[in-house]
Parts: sequence; structure tokens; C-alpha cells
Amino acid sequence: MGDVVRTLPAMRALRSAYPDAQISWLVERGAEEVLRDRPELDQVLTFPREELTSALRGFELRTLRVRLSQFVSMLRSHRFDLVVDFHSILKSGVLSRLTGAPTRISYAAPFGREWSWLFATDRARLLPHKISRYDRNMGLVEFMGVQTRASGPSIRPRSDARERIANALGGKEVPVVIHPGSSGGAAYKRYRASGYADLARALQREKGVTSVVTVGTSAEELALAEEIVELSRGAAELAPHTQELGDLIALIDGAGVFVGSDSGPLHIATALGTPAVQILGPTDPIENEPRRGTHWKQVRIPMPCSPCRRGCAEATCMSVIPYEHVLVATLDCLTIFHERRKQASAGRVSSPAQPVAQSWN
Repeated sequence: MGDVVRTLPAMRALRSAYPDAQISWLVERGAEEVLRDRPELDQVLTFPREELTSALRGFELRTLRVRLSQFVSMLRSHRFDLVVDFHSILKSGVLSRLTGAPTRISYAAPFGREWSWLFATDRARLLPHKISRYDRNMGLVEFMGVQTRASGPSIRPRSDARERIANALGGKEVPVVIHPGSSGGAAYKRYRASGYADLARALQREKGVTSVVTVGTSAEELALAEEIVELSRGAAELAPHTQELGDLIALIDGAGVFVGSDSGPLHIATALGTPAVQILGPTDPIENEPRRGTHWKQVRIPMPCSPCRRGCAEATCMSVIPYEHVLVATLDCLTIFHERRKQASAGRVSSPAQPVAQSWN
């Protein structure tokens, strides 16, 4: 989901450059909601990863062959002229080749990984080699000759989702949203429950606010959220049930500050324009910078082994971060939120905030 969110500005630039083109986006199941009702897109295609993986693991070779053949036939039926591979890993490289498109644009190494560039007809060499995903994606469309420019929020909540969340909250404000979860394979990115609970208690003590803790889709993430609420001793409460991604987007959009580790919802927050605190350990702080144009702060403790790609069970780089550092960043973002609210009440438009990275040695 985070990769899709960070590609939205580049997709908008493509639509501006090619207003009459038929633009489709191929994603895995679960990311479609981010792209729902996007005016820049004509079609969202879904890669049936779960079905293909299930057939492969069950040695259902005939099912695998049939389903894969159906998918490839569907891709080729669109007769694409051009494929832009923003992901540039082996899987996306193979998929771009399977479309049959005569022109396939991807990254050269090091942004192109797992030999994905072998499936491209044109390869972009970007400098420097350490840039954010947002800048990397913009660099690829600039390689195509497309002019890019800074834009406002790239996600907007749907009105029906906003209404559901407002009803569930019963008119209450949400000054701080804590999102403690991460994808199932990246538990090492998570900040400790006791740290979030300490943060919530400090926010209640200093600002009189009650934090809202979001719940992910797994039982593990539910247990984590419930632990934070219990340890907070009344300073935090569970967020309303978000039955779909659109509801979570609406909840984050109405929040004063989003606090969490590197995750899809974190990038959704900055894409919405919600001030955000990004707690980082194993994640690369440059490659995973949030979107420019909204106020965000990074909190991390530099360590010799960080950043890394696989993480570790100890996740020392996350456990050593004191909650007080997160509190300072959160209070700063709360100030921005209150300033924006005052300006909105006075009918003034706030200027884009500058991001701040905060690290402690």
C-alpha cells in the first residue's frame, strides 16, 4: 500500500502530460481502495497473487497454468503501448514483459533490483543513488520527458467513509491517532506498546487529549492495540472499527496528528496532509521520507546496523527510542495542527510546512 501511495504524485504527472491516454494501474489485492475513484485513472487491474500462490503451494499445476494463462490473456487484451515499472523488482519486470507492450520503462541499478531491468526497453539512471521513493518515482517520469511540479494532497477521503467515521466518533475530535501496526512480514518495524502507552499518558497529562489507537486487520495487531490501551490507563482508546481502507483514510484525515512507524497508513497520512510523526528503526530514513508539502518529523536513533532490509527479532534500533523523543515530535505536530485550525477559522490559507528529521546520537 505504501508503494502505491508514494507513486500517486508521479501518476498525476503522467496524466497531466498525457490527458487523452488510457491509463491503467496493475496492483495486488488490498491496494485497490487507494486507487478507487481516482479521476487520473481509467482502470485498476488486480494481480491474482493469492490465487497463484495457493495453487503453487498446493501443487495444483493445472489450476496454476489456467489461471496464469487467463491473467496474461487479460493483460495482453489491453494492447498497452507503454508500461512504466515504478516497482522494478523481478516480479514487476516479468509482469511488464508479459503485457506485450513494445516500450517498457524501468530503473537501471541500483533502483532497479533483482535483474528487473533486463525486461525493460528503456532504463533510467537516477542520481543521487539515495533519494526518497517520492523523488525516485518522479525521476522516472522526468526521464520520460514529463515535467513535474509540487502538488497538494494526493488522497481525499470519500464522503460516505467520512460520514461513517463521524457517526462512529459521535462528534468527538481525534487530536492524535496512534497506528502501532505494520505489515505481517515487517513486525520488526513496530515501536513497543509501552512506549506508545507512555506517549498517550504524557499527551493527556500535558495537553489533556485522549489518543486513539487504530487496529489492523490481524489478531496480532488487535492484541497490540489492546495492550497499548490497557497500559495507557485511560489515556488512549481503541479507534472506531474501520471496515475498509476508506474508513481508515477518513479517520486519519480528521486527525490532528498521526503517530506510527514506517507503514502504508503513515504515508496515507502525509498524502492527506495530516501532520505525522514517523518512528524509524531498521527503515532507511531517506528512501522512506514522507511526502513533501506536509509537516512531518522523523524520530530515530542512528545505529551501526541500521538501516537494514530484513530486520531482526531484537529490533534494538526501535526499542532504544525513548518515548520522550516521540513526545517532543508529537507536540510540535500538534502545534501545527492547532495553527492550521485557527487559520481555517479566520479564513486564511496556511503555507506548506517544511519536513523536519529528528535524530539522536
